[in-house]
Amino acid sequence: MSFAGGGSDIATFYHRHGGAVLSTAIDKYVYVTVSEKFDHTLRISYSQTEEVESAALVQHPLVREALHLLHVNGGVEITSVADIPSRGTGLGSSSSFTIALLHALHAYQGHYVSAEELARQSCMIEIERCKEPIGKQDQYAAAYGGLNFIQFNQDDSVSIEPVICPRATLRQLESELIVFYTGITRSASELLAHQSRVIGGGGDKESVMKSMVKLAFDLRGEFQRNNISTFGDILHESWLLKKSIADSISSPQIDFWYAQARNAGARGGKLLGAGSGGFMVFHAPVESHEAIRVALSDLREVKFGFEPQGSRIIFVH
Repeated sequence: MSFAGGGSDIATFYHRHGGAVLSTAIDKYVYVTVSEKFDHTLRISYSQTEEVESAALVQHPLVREALHLLHVNGGVEITSVADIPSRGTGLGSSSSFTIALLHALHAYQGHYVSAEELARQSCMIEIERCKEPIGKQDQYAAAYGGLNFIQFNQDDSVSIEPVICPRATLRQLESELIVFYTGITRSASELLAHQSRVIGGGGDKESVMKSMVKLAFDLRGEFQRNNISTFGDILHESWLLKKSIADSISSPQIDFWYAQARNAGARGGKLLGAGSGGFMVFHAPVESHEAIRVALSDLREVKFGFEPQGSRIIFVH
């Protein structure tokens, strides 16, 4: 769940100016199992089921490239289940899946792998091998977990800095955030490809992205001062800036829901991910949450919590 700076993790921007995001992992999970198969073939079960003779024949691009990267050509069965929809929701589920798959395959091979290596390999698979026009923030959030200030450097390195503040402050912020599912899914690839073109070409849109990066630094500073009273204001400013990058990021319906939540007491909020659908998060005093629920009664509220840990192996047999 990205709060500020989202979009600056796209290479066309951070190669020129560097990027920064403040985000947190949340307690919604993707579970992947890898087990030995009786014969030499591959069986992969996700929303579909594939049974093929070799890795080259796997249709799921992330699975195929992960198998190629780790030199697994057959003799395994891979299954996955997820707590939230797998695509187009803005909560980084594709990158979480790739991180989990790589972690499970490494464990199956008896290898320890660090969070940094998991994130790096996931970026390689998604961005370089599968040519997805996405950024790097989701991979690092899923691998490391926790609330982090993540910087994307011009030399392609990534710096992870945990946000340090009292536990009571995090608990208060967690209680003041409220999330709704719009029921709208979209192709993040198309939206991000367009955003990559407009923010990488200089001019007004690039200036907007610089302002969004500054907000990520501002938000980190507020946490360091143990002040979350401005959290909603920063979310609101960030959302207005993000909407100005491309018309496709929002819609009249999303703008209506956002205005309804603000009128009901939300200090600020944003659409999570690339835009145009998925989940909306709002920051509001707890006493305003019921009014926001009523105002957005046609949306599904989703309970969540912050997750301090990243990807981990939970069972080995």
